[in-house]
Amino acid sequence: MSSLAAARADNFYYPPEWTPNQGSLNKFHGQHALRERARKLDQGILIIRFEMPYNIWCGGCNSMIAKGVRFNAEKKQVGNYYSTKIWSFSMKAACCKQEIVIQTDPKNCQYVIISGAQQKTEDFDIEDAETFALPAEEEKGMLADPFYRLEHQEEDLQKKKEAEPVLVRLQRISDDRHSDDYALNKALRAKLRSQKKRVAEEEAASRRMGLHIRLLPAAEEDTATASRMKFSAKFDRNRKDKRALINASSIFPGSSGTSKKALELESKRRKISAAAASSLVAGRVKPSSWSQDSVSSSRHSGSAVKVRRF
Repeated sequence: MSSLAAARADNFYYPPEWTPNQGSLNKFHGQHALRERARKLDQGILIIRFEMPYNIWCGGCNSMIAKGVRFNAEKKQVGNYYSTKIWSFSMKAACCKQEIVIQTDPKNCQYVIISGAQQKTEDFDIEDAETFALPAEEEKGMLADPFYRLEHQEEDLQKKKEAEPVLVRLQRISDDRHSDDYALNKALRAKLRSQKKRVAEEEAASRRMGLHIRLLPAAEEDTATASRMKFSAKFDRNRKDKRALINASSIFPGSSGTSKKALELESKRRKISAAAASSLVAGRVKPSSWSQDSVSSSRHSGSAVKVRRF
């Protein structure tokens, strides 16, 4: 941001037509210092950001508005409690545009809902919440009595003795955990180094497999499931047939051996040769008969060749 833009953003920019006798910049521009927040200032209303002090139920749609939700509220004075002003805050709910009016209560030091909503009642058991009950107004007056104070002082001391073992144990556990900062830091760094090393090994393994994601560590259950997986024999058979067709095809494009019929014949020849070899190994066919068949077939082929020659 340039210096001129920064000056304008901070409202410190004085235009050339401004003169000191014209007053402040707000008076020169004809606007209030609070801009849009002061558009109803003539009615005694100032626009502010109001934060909900507790959980409430909306009176229009019965939705809960949580504590801490902020609204643009109209702030105005509606009275006095002695010398303390009583302020009223009017706002509209975002859920149903219901108008909610809340006032301050200086006497009880709290906020009071006037209209448009209802405070959410949240009761809890003191023992379950492990908190202390605040003394009532009557008890506060009785604390000025020395005998009453002495009586309750003995009860408080008894409660302290009963809770002391628990507190001592918790303190001992906390001291043991945080006694040696160096050891804790060392253990944490060692754990982080081992984790980084494991992640690097998993990424390297995934890159070797050609994957772009990091695989999870191997588990015994995954290994057992993979060992039980069996693929169908049809897949293997189709793969072998395709491989046989590829091996039988010519590497030169446009040759006569690349036709579909030639590929099929070559694959059938390879299957027959493989079947004959497997039968020979199994002992179902004698080697002599197999050789005689091959010799006779070669003679027939030779005679056929000779015929072709003549």
